[in-house]
Amino acid sequence: MQAGRIVERGTIEAIFNASEHPYTRTLLADLPRPDKRSQSGPQGLSSEAGARSDALLRVDDLKVHFPTRVQDGLRSRTVPLKAVDGVSFRVAEGETVGIVGESGCGKSTLSRAVLQLIGSTGGRIAWQAEDLSGLSRKAMNERRRDLSVVFQDPLSSLNPRMTIGNIIAEPLRRFHPDMSREDRDAAVLNALRDVGLDRKHRNRYPHEFSGGQCQRVSIARAMILKPRLLVCDEPVSSLDVSTRRQIIELLKDLQEKHGVSIIFISHDLSVVRIVCDRVLVMYLGHFVEIADRNALFESPSHPYTQALISAIPVPDLAAQRQTERIILSGELPSPTAPPSGCVFRTRCPIATDLCEEQEPEFRTLDNGARVACHHA
Repeated sequence: MQAGRIVERGTIEAIFNASEHPYTRTLLADLPRPDKRSQSGPQGLSSEAGARSDALLRVDDLKVHFPTRVQDGLRSRTVPLKAVDGVSFRVAEGETVGIVGESGCGKSTLSRAVLQLIGSTGGRIAWQAEDLSGLSRKAMNERRRDLSVVFQDPLSSLNPRMTIGNIIAEPLRRFHPDMSREDRDAAVLNALRDVGLDRKHRNRYPHEFSGGQCQRVSIARAMILKPRLLVCDEPVSSLDVSTRRQIIELLKDLQEKHGVSIIFISHDLSVVRIVCDRVLVMYLGHFVEIADRNALFESPSHPYTQALISAIPVPDLAAQRQTERIILSGELPSPTAPPSGCVFRTRCPIATDLCEEQEPEFRTLDNGARVACHHA
């Protein structure tokens, strides 16, 4: 359907394998192909990238636990909900790091802890060797000009009472209160141009824009201070196929132009393969695999990673039918009572007694991937 009209109809095979209408072909072309290596995207860095001492961001043994009341017979007691439980990673200058996993695995909580929007229970978050958790509120506010975020729902992240121009200029008013109005207006126009919007859009309101346009506004606001780290929390999950592709290309263009590092959080692995250099696979507050993009998709090592990749839909019926789908049994365990040993063992098809008794440590494989599994 295009502009309220049905432009093509047919069987699944006909639409996917021999579509005739240009609009249908465009939609299919915009779908990511995680089964194909030769597609646009970063070149891919080693899974050890960012581990050197000059890493822009260093996260060591980070824990984010929330006290939660649970019922225990006739009484209730307080137990920790372990949203993030001892994760470590690095982000290098100009690198894009993807964090993937099921809903509830701790991805968004991790991103908010990195940005100091919520407190951490333990561990260390260092920005250029400076511990962020030890900073005063005033000092942390000064660091925020280097750290920015794009949220999942573009419309709800924009103030409906403010014009687009005022929304984009808001960070400038906070961090550069002495900037002249002329300079501020010029910066807003440059930001609009960078994200593919026209100068006439600055006097409009968020409700006058589509979801994709609102996300462009969010990105313009996030980038106007020229941050060094941009956290993208599911930035394209609420957008349609063609708009999603445009936003992905926009982020890549802005990274190339400004050299910004990106933490890209998503449950859609097909998008992650296009965008990211490295991928961190998260399950129940733990990282289970860290690998270069191509190594992860071509040779996933952890059983959980294998299951996630097998679930990615491919817009090629023949290829999809040849792919073995791995179905995980059971539900994601509660983070208030995680399994002993390996947190994935209750759903793992190859779990043994060792997995119940001992938590696996990360080890490096021949392809450079790091995996926390006794049997990988």
